[in-house]
Amino acid sequence: VLKRFDWTFGLAMCKLVSMSILMNTYSSIYFMVLIGIDRYLALVHPLFSEGIRRPKFAKLGCVVVWILGFLFSLPALIHRDLTAPINNTKSNCFMNFPSHNVQLTSDLSLSVLGFIIPIFIISFCTIKIIKSLKNRITEGVNAKKVDHKATTLVLAVLLAFLICWVPYHLVKILYFLKDAKLFTSCSVFKLLHICSQIFTYLAYFNSTLNPILYVLVGKNFQKKVKELFRQWDHKRTSTLSNTVSTKLPRSNRSSHNIV
Repeated sequence: VLKRFDWTFGLAMCKLVSMSILMNTYSSIYFMVLIGIDRYLALVHPLFSEGIRRPKFAKLGCVVVWILGFLFSLPALIHRDLTAPINNTKSNCFMNFPSHNVQLTSDLSLSVLGFIIPIFIISFCTIKIIKSLKNRITEGVNAKKVDHKATTLVLAVLLAFLICWVPYHLVKILYFLKDAKLFTSCSVFKLLHICSQIFTYLAYFNSTLNPILYVLVGKNFQKKVKELFRQWDHKRTSTLSNTVSTKLPRSNRSSHNIV
């Protein structure tokens, strides 16, 4: 941007840099999806998740996420190109799609797979987690404070994702309308181009913002998870002890009859 979109690093770097940006961006989104699913399983389905939440499955999930990130970055690897405008020595690194249909298919696929599906999964997990936290057994002022701090993280992550990515995809929709010749004003196109740059940076900033949120609020969430597991373990222990106590008199009576 500072060089007025003058790319001086050649075609290979044009493709690799664009590819790495997309790969890291979409991998970050799906790592957030994995974290949401992991917390959903841990809090809402603790018994079912005992056999799933293991290091080997976590490693497998990470591999799958990076593969998805690579697949989402392929359009940049394939279609990024350099152009030298007439009577100008500047080279621009841009997406050179062979046709409008290919561009539309690529953009719609990334919007669905990289935004709509992740936001649906994250929202579902967030709602279920909040309901689980509100249905805690222990009550009291201190417990309510912990509840509030624990729900802050999942809500903050969801809101950050929406704030950072919704404007980006709204601008994409406006670009679709522009390509469909629904508006042709030069001033609107210039404003759209400026907004596209700003909202693209905002969307990429979400990848930087997430670790900050987890560091600042994550400890409260961890305390809450440990507290819930202690309650669940205590409840399970009480159930087992009650079961054993109800069975003991029966065995004593049967042995007395035999004698």
